[in-house]
Amino acid sequence: MPPAQMPLPARPPRRPWGAAVLVSAWFLGSPPLPAQALRSAHFADPMLQVSAGLPGCPAPAVPTQTEAEAREETHWRAERGTSCYRSGRCRLPNAYLYDAEIIPRVRQFIQQDGRFEHSSIWVLGQRRWVFVMGCVGSAEQGRALEQAIQNVDDVEAVVGQWMVGVDGPPPYPEAGP
Repeated sequence: MPPAQMPLPARPPRRPWGAAVLVSAWFLGSPPLPAQALRSAHFADPMLQVSAGLPGCPAPAVPTQTEAEAREETHWRAERGTSCYRSGRCRLPNAYLYDAEIIPRVRQFIQQDGRFEHSSIWVLGQRRWVFVMGCVGSAEQGRALEQAIQNVDDVEAVVGQWMVGVDGPPPYPEAGP
């Protein structure tokens, strides 16, 4: 057969959705983030709001990590958590096991105390440490709050991250909208 008379190869079938996929990808912008860049609360550290007496106080963000950060943090959390038990300072085998009990007791103590009803406070527990975030009426009230929490059974340390009043940037990461 002369070349002019050779049949043309079959054309691949048309896919009408192909162009739609390209246009959609262009409109949507960049591809989604890889799974390790997504943030979530991997460790479920207990965090509660214990008072709401100062309206407008910025709420703290729940601690989150990427998959990679969580893997890295897992090692030192295991080390720090068990060292308490090995040294004889903890009766439970890991200091993080106390937090689920401590934070509700801190809330109960603060709410029954009465001195802190004109504050907006959140507490976060990590390895028997209580992080106090939010807004207080005065520096004296903030220091009294820290001292009161230190007296709750099983609390090892109190970290004050509060601010006086509700104006200005808070000394802790804020919750998103």
